[in-house]
Amino acid sequence: MTDLQKNVQATLDELVESGTERGIQVAVYRGGELVVDAAAGVADPETGREVTSGTVFYNFSIGKGAASTVLHVLAERGLLTYDTPVADLWPEFAAHGKGNVTVRQALNHTAGVPGIPVDSTPEDVCDWDKMCAALADQELWWEPGTQTGYHAYSFGYLVGEIVRRATGKPISQVLREEVAEPLGIADEIYFGMPVSEHGRLAVLEDVPMTADWAGDMPADLPMFKAGPMALFPSAALGNRTDVLAADIPAGGKTSARAVARMYAALLGEVDGVRLISPERLREVSAVSFTGIDQVFGNPATWGLGFAIGRPGSDAETTPTVFGMPGAGGSAAYADTATGITVAVTKNKLSGDFATATRISELIG
Repeated sequence: MTDLQKNVQATLDELVESGTERGIQVAVYRGGELVVDAAAGVADPETGREVTSGTVFYNFSIGKGAASTVLHVLAERGLLTYDTPVADLWPEFAAHGKGNVTVRQALNHTAGVPGIPVDSTPEDVCDWDKMCAALADQELWWEPGTQTGYHAYSFGYLVGEIVRRATGKPISQVLREEVAEPLGIADEIYFGMPVSEHGRLAVLEDVPMTADWAGDMPADLPMFKAGPMALFPSAALGNRTDVLAADIPAGGKTSARAVARMYAALLGEVDGVRLISPERLREVSAVSFTGIDQVFGNPATWGLGFAIGRPGSDAETTPTVFGMPGAGGSAAYADTATGITVAVTKNKLSGDFATATRISELIG
């Protein structure tokens, strides 16, 4: 056991013992090799089932990294380019002046369609055709490519429908065939997870917070227009059988070692498998757009489908890091400078990234 493995495991044990976390995994790849595979705590408090390296967690927006990876694999194969208009693949999307939105703009959150209908329900987001029709009918918030705003739910349907139109297959199938099976992780990474496999999932729980945290906020804030509160990431939402089984590629169900392995195969070869070329990696991980997020108001820096910067840092300080965090405090990323990929998955949904930051600083 390496010192890094020992140090990470000791940190996870302390986080669980202190009550900061309930169940947690960390995986680290370096140069295509798994160098940390640590787990601690409980996946299901009701039964006492422990977290193992193979436990699958619903990690919300970590899944955006997997959706982006699928699209990059298709681009690598020549099925589309980043400057392909989305409407060339999906003609209905051209409605209301969206005909010039490109695949690149879909990836860097500048497409101008950050919202879904504000009356959408959990049942609605499980209905692929309904959500794609609603997205195609959305009006632009801004001229595509001129501003950025987090496409929290719409990103998944936008990228997922691009994939479906380009291949004729659901994005979950393409993830499995083009990414998960070649890498040997098909039983640990999903968009829609078969109900028969749900017994392997960690049960999510919320960190206690002020009951009416949004009560003093103006109702016309862009964040409330972008998505209904009924779909705010929570344990109740993330533990629903229909949500877990549905393709909602704005989020994903994965173990830490599976998503870390995926990122490792973006950086280079993993057991003979490399997902994209070095040239495409440079384009994917470079800054594609930077600006003030029009939904949440924070500075944002995007590559192609990935946020730039390490947890607890920023794009200026750690410009060689690309990946995606997830609501609740999980994160997965790769560093082109060091050849390291890291994933932190957990089932206690916190309102910050303190744990992911602590792990990132420990790994260096």
